[in-house]
Amino acid sequence: MRVIMAQKILQANQDIAGQNRKRLSPILTVNLIGSPGAGKTALLERTIASLKREFSVGVIEGDIYTTLDAERIAGQGVQVVQINTEGACHLDASMVYRALQEIDLSALDLIFIENVGNLVCPAEFDLGEDYKVALLSVTEGSDKPAKYPLVFREAQAVVVTKADLLPHTNFDLQAVEEEIKEANPAVKIFVTSAQTGEGLEAWCLWLKDAVQKKKSLSATG
Repeated sequence: MRVIMAQKILQANQDIAGQNRKRLSPILTVNLIGSPGAGKTALLERTIASLKREFSVGVIEGDIYTTLDAERIAGQGVQVVQINTEGACHLDASMVYRALQEIDLSALDLIFIENVGNLVCPAEFDLGEDYKVALLSVTEGSDKPAKYPLVFREAQAVVVTKADLLPHTNFDLQAVEEEIKEANPAVKIFVTSAQTGEGLEAWCLWLKDAVQKKKSLSATG
């Protein structure tokens, strides 16, 4: 019987992620991680609408079986490539490597990777991104940072979504922010609503600054 060690799988993934990172060197790449229904696609729609006049944006859409989210994003008039994992609960670097063959990278400033809805496995797999961004909707409850700490420790930013629903939930925003900051003091936290637009300006300004920093870093080598 042949046994495949998880460590070797992760190392192989890391090697391909390194290749992806080289290919993406002038392009800011953001890996969005959140549960199903956390609002990843809605956040992307509002974000792209805000940024696409200033930056060329592309999206790699991860989904287990459908193209529903990719069809929504295509409505924004940006490059979209769909990855269907056929049952796998996360994207890995080799999937992204193949998707990059289908995108005109020369035309892009910013790529979003919308990972498969899951707060566990995506946190462990480097895709070659610059930033992992964890999404947490207020309707999921306040216990997610305690139950899934790795994704919040690995993220460079956390976007709390559906803030317009806060009055209708028992989500303890202050306690969640304190818990995330305790686990990851450097993380940026944005409290947003794709419905009302709350918090989206600050989120987009953070992205704009990151795009410019990536461009400057790539120009200076």
